[in-house]
Amino acid sequence: MAKIDYRAAGVNIDAGNEAVNRIKSLVKSTFTKNVLTGLGSFGSLFRLKPLLDEYDDPVMVQSIDGVGTKTIIARKLNKFNTIGVDLLSACTNDILVMGAKPLTFLDYIANDKLEPEIIEEIVSGMVKACKDTGVSLVGGETAEMPDTYLPGEHDLVGIITGVVEKNKIITGENIQPGHVAVGLPSNGLHTNGYSLARKLFFEIGGYDVNDTIPELEKPVGLTLLEPHINYTNHVFTVLNAGIDIKGIAHITGGGLVENIPRILPNGCGIEIQKASWPNVPVFDVMQSIGNVDIDEMFRAFNMGIGIVFVVDFNDVSSIKDALKGLTDIYEIGTVVSGKGVNIG
Repeated sequence: MAKIDYRAAGVNIDAGNEAVNRIKSLVKSTFTKNVLTGLGSFGSLFRLKPLLDEYDDPVMVQSIDGVGTKTIIARKLNKFNTIGVDLLSACTNDILVMGAKPLTFLDYIANDKLEPEIIEEIVSGMVKACKDTGVSLVGGETAEMPDTYLPGEHDLVGIITGVVEKNKIITGENIQPGHVAVGLPSNGLHTNGYSLARKLFFEIGGYDVNDTIPELEKPVGLTLLEPHINYTNHVFTVLNAGIDIKGIAHITGGGLVENIPRILPNGCGIEIQKASWPNVPVFDVMQSIGNVDIDEMFRAFNMGIGIVFVVDFNDVSSIKDALKGLTDIYEIGTVVSGKGVNIG
């Protein structure tokens, strides 16, 4: 009987080692002076004392997220340098809503067959995003799992760790009727709603990733692959200006309808005026292709708003001044007595 090795079972250890060698210097370029271990250690060490000296009562904040089936768009285009950006943004934005400063990031990349050059491309985008936001990519896992994933498919998961002063945690508990919801724009789907988007464009519409549609500035694939905005600079620009943010909601899966209520106290609802911000063409195109009900669109997609601040009416102008030149800002609604989100 011929000898059997791991490669015959579908796992290429040499390819795994090559991938690590390709990304090692990239990953190291994200390290701050507090990172004490390099890539390849069993665990990552991060020195806390210099950091904790800046806080009176530091609270660690963590979150985990993925990019879902957006990876299928990357595969169709054979373009993988932005989905790592998506991963960091999806995770980071989820802790920013509590006022946390992101510190370290761990990634998990799984596939059916490990291709070192694709791993390098994914991580290169992730590294750029980490450096842009001051986050250290301290480790990760690359899993080659034949028979688990379809050929050419990838699954990406990330874990972000941050810190916030206990008395500065943003919870939404002080939100009251009369407060204003201020929306910052998204640039497309971000990382949510891709199963529906793929059905609409590719199955019902019959489009290919390289097809163009008059309403869209870019071909279908590049429109769908537009990287998820990371709102770190936006949030901390506002916080560092001393503006009292009552609550922040990251508009992910479930859209405005499902995510804003996560920060509202009992007895508070919110009235959203959908005409208060510009339509993003990709959403109009998808709705038209599938004759999708508008309520379903607002449950599946962010509809052009990526993050929402809830503030006192008197602070709206201060936020606009603070973020001038960084992003557009829209007053999209008002907190009212009641429950849930009403979009009119």
